Amino acid sequence: MIKKILVTLDGSSYSKSAVEYSIWLARGFGAVLAGLHVVDLVALEGPFIHDLSGSLGFEPFLNFSTKMKEALEANGQRLLDSFQEDCKKAGIECAKELSFGIVSNEICERAHLADLVVVGRHGVNAMFEHGLLGSTTEGVIRKSPRPVFIVPETFSVPKNPLLCYDASPNSKKAMHSAAEFSRALSLPLTVISVSKGKEGDNVINEAREYLGPYGVNARFVRIDDEPPSGIERYYLENKCDLVFMGVTHHSRIAQMVLGSTTEHVMRRVGGPFFLER
Repeated sequence: MIKKILVTLDGSSYSKSAVEYSIWLARGFGAVLAGLHVVDLVALEGPFIHDLSGSLGFEPFLNFSTKMKEALEANGQRLLDSFQEDCKKAGIECAKELSFGIVSNEICERAHLADLVVVGRHGVNAMFEHGLLGSTTEGVIRKSPRPVFIVPETFSVPKNPLLCYDASPNSKKAMHSAAEFSRALSLPLTVISVSKGKEGDNVINEAREYLGPYGVNARFVRIDDEPPSGIERYYLENKCDLVFMGVTHHSRIAQMVLGSTTEHVMRRVGGPFFLER
């Protein structure tokens, strides 16, 4: 059961969406929120700052670095105060924390004391990022000890979630989370197994048996197709708006990002994702 949700704050439109999704989740689960802003020491102490201080004639550099740190800390406090005010208006219990370090590392360290991490697909540098995810989000997914809920730029209450189930250990974790979500948030749930042959029927029967005691309004679908394209097609054609998945490990990219099936679906689908690994 989700009782503490960690939400990351960086001042971007994705961060604002993360707060809205987190408040929605907190209401449904009766959870508390923990807002975290990390001052990125890599950016603060990197070559860019050295070059900038030199071009502006700051002497010594250390003084400039201190001023930058103070400015970034003050900005972080403003973001946290705004988060606290949003929670207060929503009637949600919350805590807030400012930290310094490598952003993804700091998030994952604090995730040990939460049940779920909510993060935007991109951050404040979205316009400069050309990949599937922002670098911080990718790092959190790779290293987080807890499930990660990745949100799009705008908030919308999900009404038609989809669980991608293949009986792998991570998809079993995702099925448990999907069941808890559906029950707590009064959502229906479609369970899809995309495979060729009789094995898919066994997978669906396993999911049906597991979800029975939860009493959720579940629909079970088996498709004879390749998993990446089959999931994408079903999601789009049936207007799903939330995906539960276990991170797959079918290719070398799993060691770098997410896994072949997960990576494909996230690239083609713009809604929120709940990922287990």
